[in-house]
Amino acid sequence: MTTVKAFIERHYRHFNAAVVVDAAQGYAAHLAGGGRMMVTLAGAMSTAELGLSLAEMIRRDKVHAISCTGANLEEDLFNLVAHDHYVRVPNYRSLTVADEEALLARHLNRVTDTCIPEEEAIRRIEQVILDEWQAADRAGERFFPHEFMYRVLRSGRLAHHFQIDPADSWLVAACEKNLPIIVPGWEDSTLGNIFAAHVIKGDIGNVHTVRTGIEYMIELSAWYRRVTADSTVGFFQIGGGIAGDFPICVVPMLAQDLLMQDIPLWAYFCQISDSTTSYGSYSGAVPNEKITWGKLGAATPSYIIESDATIVAPLIFAWLLDL
Repeated sequence: MTTVKAFIERHYRHFNAAVVVDAAQGYAAHLAGGGRMMVTLAGAMSTAELGLSLAEMIRRDKVHAISCTGANLEEDLFNLVAHDHYVRVPNYRSLTVADEEALLARHLNRVTDTCIPEEEAIRRIEQVILDEWQAADRAGERFFPHEFMYRVLRSGRLAHHFQIDPADSWLVAACEKNLPIIVPGWEDSTLGNIFAAHVIKGDIGNVHTVRTGIEYMIELSAWYRRVTADSTVGFFQIGGGIAGDFPICVVPMLAQDLLMQDIPLWAYFCQISDSTTSYGSYSGAVPNEKITWGKLGAATPSYIIESDATIVAPLIFAWLLDL
């Protein structure tokens, strides 16, 4: 066994492990048939450094669109420029409230066992992206959140701050490919809060300088119709929440609300979630429930892996990359 793929195929034979293999094989079959894939990122996958594997997936054309929370969009960039200043707290379960206050005093914002440094990450990005927001505001231009991120990266102003290999940043890889990114609920992010603060202070005149989630849905609907004209699109969901729920609804919106004919369903579905099946939980809903909403069909290859995405997603990506 010289590769991760060989290890997985030998040892992952039953239960959740077997579904990992099934889902990876289904993903590969979908691509081999000419299909495209959307990957959705919930949780704190960027702070978990998913870019180490996701960036290569993007470069090898195994990911064709991403939907992510505003946190995942910005936190990949935070990690890119401030990685050496992050602080890991292995004993985070044992922290007292006094320990948490001590971290706050050091301007360290904790995400489970990892602390994001405010000054080196958040404030460093704020200074650069504020210039982009204000330039657009003065010019009467409006861009999506991810487009502002692309503009920051393409400006080169952050290059001298890079503390990891940019090849390990999924946002850099997406920028190089000009990958479509959907960021529903961007307002619920650190930079979203910062943008609001600058509008309140009067540094930015037009609150609509950053385009909205409704506009993202309109953009996504055009992308989905364009791509499915000669292909199919699969849905690989990491976690739950708005990052997955928002984009998957584009199909029933087109078919049921716009009454468009012959709108293809999502052609593949996989979700990695630690939310077990329960009453009323979207994140814990089994794929079959999505059939009743017109998102998936009875014949759609569907998989749910009840496990930790920080462990499972890199393994599936390694399998697909034949590492």
